[in-house]
Amino acid sequence: MAPRSPAEKLRATLPKVPKVPKVTGVSRRAQYSATTKRALVDEAAKLFTHQGYAATSLDAIVSGARVTKGALYHHFSGKQAIFEAVFEKIENDATSHIRKALKESRDPWEKALIGLRAFLDIVQDSGYQRVVIQEGPAVLGYERFREQEERSSFGIVQEMVKTVLEGSAYNVSEEMLETFSRIFFGAMSAAGESVSTATNPKVAVAQVETAIAFILAGLRSLAESGVELPDPEDLLPHAEDA
Repeated sequence: MAPRSPAEKLRATLPKVPKVPKVTGVSRRAQYSATTKRALVDEAAKLFTHQGYAATSLDAIVSGARVTKGALYHHFSGKQAIFEAVFEKIENDATSHIRKALKESRDPWEKALIGLRAFLDIVQDSGYQRVVIQEGPAVLGYERFREQEERSSFGIVQEMVKTVLEGSAYNVSEEMLETFSRIFFGAMSAAGESVSTATNPKVAVAQVETAIAFILAGLRSLAESGVELPDPEDLLPHAEDA
């Protein structure tokens, strides 16, 4: 065997650099970009929760995330844009939590109560309270705030209401389903706000659960007694009464 050259001997003494695991279909740059964005959103969520939107600076976000301000502007146009990303993440996490809880039962009435309890768990979270309930409407504006909610929490409330109505054998139109959903969504949104501002959240949660459970029990009793849902058109004034 030929003697090794000085260069080969030098390479043999150098430590081997571990290979970065390859993710199929995703470049290393894309992985780094996704990691950077996630770090920015996570740090912003922490700061918005503890300090509030107004008191949180972009400098604090990039410092906590250990990235440059240029990296932040690569992903977000400014502070409001990163707030919206935080809002969306918190809402999506909340929706996932409720959906997971709903899998515990197939009974539509039980699912409604389970969904309610899961929602009441969420509204006690400091991040949800600060970002979604307290600051979301002001920072995003009412219209944008509602758009974000309807893409997440409103959709799951609509599914719950549809399941309950179908389980009650009520054949309602899409318009009435929308009406029922908005009423229950409004009730749950108001309940969330009351819990987030209560001096004793546990008491507030118990009061909300009691009230909504009582309403659901009344609806279930009517359905099981064979009471039909009134036709909304019957409430309209007839031509001869006009």
